[in-house]
Amino acid sequence: MREVPFVAPAGVPSGVEVGSLAALAARLPRRSLETPQRPAFHHLLAPSVGVLRHAVDFVDHAVPPGSWLWVRPGQVQQWHDMTGTDGAVVFFETDFLDAATAAAAHLDDPYGAAVHTPAPRDAEALRLAAEHLRHEFDALGRMPLEPHTAALRHLLAVLVLRLSHLARPAAGPAVEHDETFLRFRDAVERDFARSRRVEEYARALGYSPRTLTRAAYAATGLGAKEFVDRRVVLEAKRVLAHSDASVARIAAQLGFSSPTNFGKFFQHRTGHTPLGFRSAVRGRHDTVEAEAEAETGTGTGTGTGTAEGTGRGRGEGK
Repeated sequence: MREVPFVAPAGVPSGVEVGSLAALAARLPRRSLETPQRPAFHHLLAPSVGVLRHAVDFVDHAVPPGSWLWVRPGQVQQWHDMTGTDGAVVFFETDFLDAATAAAAHLDDPYGAAVHTPAPRDAEALRLAAEHLRHEFDALGRMPLEPHTAALRHLLAVLVLRLSHLARPAAGPAVEHDETFLRFRDAVERDFARSRRVEEYARALGYSPRTLTRAAYAATGLGAKEFVDRRVVLEAKRVLAHSDASVARIAAQLGFSSPTNFGKFFQHRTGHTPLGFRSAVRGRHDTVEAEAEAETGTGTGTGTGTAEGTGRGRGEGK
């Protein structure tokens, strides 16, 4: 499925954009506010006026002033009405930052928290970092492009490092997981579309299935099989929400032997048929046309939007 790519405004350094929620709302096409999107770049949203309401991976968040929302590449997001809301907006691609910063800030963590709430003194430091970054972004032309881009890269690094280490996830303090679970989690993230069998993950990682189940339960409260299945369901939801791919195509992408088996799996897990979920999450008139294509297998991934307009296959485990 095609993700929404980053497209920087003309004349500015590629890979980063800094602005405000109010300005973004004024230029967003209505479709961008109505339809789920799956951007291929990071969103940092920090309201200073009003409460920002935004959905990330089908969870609605109400983000008050002082908190930050971090939408990561590959997640599905949906904008809600931003009337009366303003604050900082930062879009950036992971490779805009150097590898050491990306690693230290856990930029590639697909399980990173969406909402972060810093302590008061850290909130002020984050506000100043965002303000300084915005000032430099708006000062295009004051320095040659190369040092200007370098300054933006360093200032963004300060912001994401502070945010990832000083701001407390809204769900509670970050938990340090043991190596067994982390290896299992990474393997699932890499191979969930190839296999849903815990026995295969255990064999590949050199553990027993029981060890993986204990590790998963200790870290998440879920057994290993449930952890894998939930990741498959999340991916199915993302593709259904963001693309017009047919159910048959999605079933094949996720490693199911037939659309029927995928449909049964999805409905058992969510209470919706795949197309019923697509209709519910979009809740818009264009769903009818998309479903007609999906039923015949003619639909294609469409996703719309850019940085300006914002917003992966087998094994049949049982």
